[in-house]
Amino acid sequence: MRFTKTQFLPMLAVAGLLAGCSYGPTTPVTRVDREYLSQRCSSAVSEFKDERAGMGKWMHSAYAYAILPSVGAGAIGIGGASGRGEVIRNGNLLGYCKLTQVNIGAQIGGQSFAELILFHDKNALSRFETGQTTFDARATAVAAASGAGTAANYQYGVVVFTLPLDGLMVQAAIGGQHFTFAPAGQ
Repeated sequence: MRFTKTQFLPMLAVAGLLAGCSYGPTTPVTRVDREYLSQRCSSAVSEFKDERAGMGKWMHSAYAYAILPSVGAGAIGIGGASGRGEVIRNGNLLGYCKLTQVNIGAQIGGQSFAELILFHDKNALSRFETGQTTFDARATAVAAASGAGTAANYQYGVVVFTLPLDGLMVQAAIGGQHFTFAPAGQ
């Protein structure tokens, strides 16, 4: 694939902006930031439960979960996304997580969505905590809309649900999400 200068420069600018979004700490810096993120995570969990019958049962049977209340994504040829959230086990905060996504292909637009990642067992959570969980959420995510995802199953100990929030993105792209984790209190 060959790009002209007028095609390449906007893609380079988007890639630079997206790369800039991926920097920054995994853990919220101030107490106010941590409280704000916690409130947003709680609200997102409630929205998932409201939007999908049986979500409470999924969450109750999971070993732990990560909730990212708002993941922002954008693309013009090259795309990416980032978001920050919390990792919870038995109602207790284990730590914070950060999602970084990069993809390339035929794509344009911007959107935001919430993402809920359920961990089936301790091994799946351990892989996530050590940065070994990487996947293409578009291939593994299940929409949280009513009735959707009734056939959802864990893959590699993880199941992912997404809840569209805003925007529109058209894409036929390849790429993946990568996660970083920081324990609470660090």
